[in-house]
Amino acid sequence: MLKLTKGISVLLICSFIGLAGCTDGVEVSKQAETKTAKAADKQTKQKPVEPVKEIVPQPVVVNIKDPALSNAIQTFIPKEMGYGKNNEEYKKKLEKWARELAAGTDKKPGYDKRGYLDKLGPDGQIIKGEPRVILEEAQLVEMILKASEKGGDVILPLVSSANSYMAEDAVHLSEQLVASYTTYFDPSVKGRNKNIELSAKAIDNVIVGAGDHFSFNTQVGPSDEAHGYQPAQEIVNKKLVMGIGGGICQTSSTLFNAVDQLGVEYVEWHHHSLGVGYVPKGRDATVSYGGLDFRFLNTSGAPILVKTVMKKGSLTVEIRTAKKFKELVKKGV
Repeated sequence: MLKLTKGISVLLICSFIGLAGCTDGVEVSKQAETKTAKAADKQTKQKPVEPVKEIVPQPVVVNIKDPALSNAIQTFIPKEMGYGKNNEEYKKKLEKWARELAAGTDKKPGYDKRGYLDKLGPDGQIIKGEPRVILEEAQLVEMILKASEKGGDVILPLVSSANSYMAEDAVHLSEQLVASYTTYFDPSVKGRNKNIELSAKAIDNVIVGAGDHFSFNTQVGPSDEAHGYQPAQEIVNKKLVMGIGGGICQTSSTLFNAVDQLGVEYVEWHHHSLGVGYVPKGRDATVSYGGLDFRFLNTSGAPILVKTVMKKGSLTVEIRTAKKFKELVKKGV
């Protein structure tokens, strides 16, 4: 009995000790949690608060791109140019820029290229020229205006046009004479004769398709010493002076009087400041490379061939076409 009592006592003592141990464990756990919370709170308090970054709005940008290039050729910030404040002035600035981009400046060539037309070779083969390229200025300005509100890329509206005739018709274009004109000159004036000869040769056998644009200056090229032109008298500001290339205006004037017999539309045509002796008054067409030009659109209704015939003391310009186009060619009024 005594042993049993001792055993029970031992069990009770151990139980109390176990309970005490559990209580201590809970207390230690609570203390640990409290320390962790305090440490976390301390870290939170110690961590600096980052200031709120101000979002700066980016300016609206319009990039002008050449379809053949990857990078922008020009970048506009519309608001800096007056967009939103004075839109009329902004548009005028764009129009001026577009004109310079098309025509070029003293420092940079423009996008507009008049091109030179195909020619008919001596064996009937086609000698290819270069296509005419035009930058549509008004369309470009409208495209930029449209993009000025939200920004974006604007691709240059370039229009390229080659000769508009059928290759199989080219060999037949010399068949039918539809117009001609002859002017005369003094064969003893060698420099002037040479200049007429060179310029006449440059426009000989040029094919002008229906709707094609002809430019005398582009087709003939520079009338300078490097291209064989010689000193001769020319009219400058109502005076006769010596200049390289004098006499080429007789070629352009002879051409004018030939094509004027057809239904063509003149794009550019200027008179001399003095009368000339080789054509009647008002029937001349003065030219100067890099300046005044003689240009026309072939609105006659059919492709034509320009032919020049130079003899001693005379120059004839003939306009020909294929026999099948004879009835299509409109005569001038």
